[in-house]
Amino acid sequence: MKKTHLCILLFVLLLNMFNAQTTAFFSEKTKQPLPKVSVFGKDGSIIAYSDIDGKIERKLLSPSQEKFQLVYDNVLLGTFSYAELDKEAVQLNDRIKNIEPVIIKNNKPAKYALIKGNFNVYVTLNNNLNCYVDGIVTYIFDNKTKKVKSTNIEQYRVFRLENASNERKETASWDYNSFLDLPDLKNAGNIEEFKNKKATIKELKGNKKDEIEISGNALQGKELALFGYRLYDIKTIINHSYDKGSDKTLRDFLESNETVFIKLKHKTEPDYNQVIIYKNFFPTELDFSDDDKVAGEVKFNRNISQYKTGYWQDASFPNMQAVFSSFFRDRLKEQQNKK
Repeated sequence: MKKTHLCILLFVLLLNMFNAQTTAFFSEKTKQPLPKVSVFGKDGSIIAYSDIDGKIERKLLSPSQEKFQLVYDNVLLGTFSYAELDKEAVQLNDRIKNIEPVIIKNNKPAKYALIKGNFNVYVTLNNNLNCYVDGIVTYIFDNKTKKVKSTNIEQYRVFRLENASNERKETASWDYNSFLDLPDLKNAGNIEEFKNKKATIKELKGNKKDEIEISGNALQGKELALFGYRLYDIKTIINHSYDKGSDKTLRDFLESNETVFIKLKHKTEPDYNQVIIYKNFFPTELDFSDDDKVAGEVKFNRNISQYKTGYWQDASFPNMQAVFSSFFRDRLKEQQNKK
């Protein structure tokens, strides 16, 4: 009996130790967890990104960094010391913005649902920014199956860092702009589809919206060898947001965030490189139509920018480029605009 009690005590102690290894971010106003908080180091590296419970692993915070900058909802919240973040719970002034209503242009039954909105996508290599794109895009859904039929980009701009190379055996110095894929809204209109797959699902009911986190992984126990390269520890986390208490349909859709983690190296390299892809989409308009054509569509080319207006200057646009440029300044180069 004593042995059983001792085992239980040890288990509880270990559990408490494990729980103490995370820092959870909460809203100062609502006291709700804050998912998707980016923790930037002083060199511009993204050190951590909070999960649906608002948590990050505390071991990712090094005292040598001294100062950290936190970004939430594409807005810089401020600068924090190591001591301020080295806690189990941290309350943040998240400067809650009103959720912009998605404009419904036509409410009649139709063959297609067209969701237009703003997006940004960026890739980090070993936590440092590698490339970035943002713009305006329209997704066309089959209104019956709720699946994406096509993705139609209208305007965009691409930024890449100088000094990247593509030496075949040096993945640590590659330009990863080929990973700048547009956000994938698969099953955003039918969240039940995820429950039929091998995925972990969590839900956070907030004061203004409900959030669903879907996560999955691959190659956890063994690397994949392919043409001299090694892939390992692939993880995907998708977060879809909907109107509070809604049926979570396309009419209720508010936001999509996807994060993909990949460890990659050439067989001659000693260590894996951590590649992380962040994809974010924010709907602005919902239309129903029997026509699946989008006016002003352009072909997405990762080597150029294509825009006719300064769309990023709108106060509601998720302009992460402004955050990144504060760290990288002239090294973050916009690719030439092809009007």
